[in-house]
Amino acid sequence: MKINVAQLLKDPAGTVRWHDLSEDIRGVDDDLEIQDLFTGRLEMLRTTSGILITAALQTVLGLECCRCLEPFSAPTELEIEEEFHPSVDIHTGGKLPLTEPLEEATIIDEQHMLDVTEIVRQATLLALPMHPLCKEDCAGLCAQCGQNLNRGQCDCASEAMDPRLEILKQLL
Repeated sequence: MKINVAQLLKDPAGTVRWHDLSEDIRGVDDDLEIQDLFTGRLEMLRTTSGILITAALQTVLGLECCRCLEPFSAPTELEIEEEFHPSVDIHTGGKLPLTEPLEEATIIDEQHMLDVTEIVRQATLLALPMHPLCKEDCAGLCAQCGQNLNRGQCDCASEAMDPRLEILKQLL
C-alpha cells in the first residue's frame, strides 16, 4: 500500500489529494485472517509538517465465534487518521531532523513513498470485536458434551438444581 507523495510534498499546506485504494494485504499478520481486498478512499492533506491521511476502508475478516467456536466472515470498516512525516527535504534532498519521537510506520521514506500498510494493520487489529459472534442469538456449545446448540439440542440431562432452590421450583 505504497503511495508516491513527492508532488504533494512540493505543494503548499492545505492541498488535498485523493487516492482510491484496492489492495490485498493478506499475510501481513498471522493474527488476522483477511478474506478480501481493503477498499476505500484515502484523503491526503498537506500539512506544514507532513501529510495527514484520513481514510474509510472496508474489508472482510475471518473470525471465530466466541460461543460456538465456528468460523465466520464479518464485514469490517476502518476509520484511519494519521499524520506522516518526510525523512528528507523534497527540495534539497537533505535529511530532516526528527523534532519529536515518531512511530517508524509514519515516516515517509527517502523516495517519498508513503506506506500505509502498518497503519492499516494496526487499525484492523483495533477494529476486531472483543467477543465475536456468528449471530446475535448464537446458542453456543453444550457445557457437558460440547455439541453446537445452533445445530440442535443434545441428549444431555439438564443440570441438577441446587437443593436449596428446589422449593422455588415448586412455586412454578
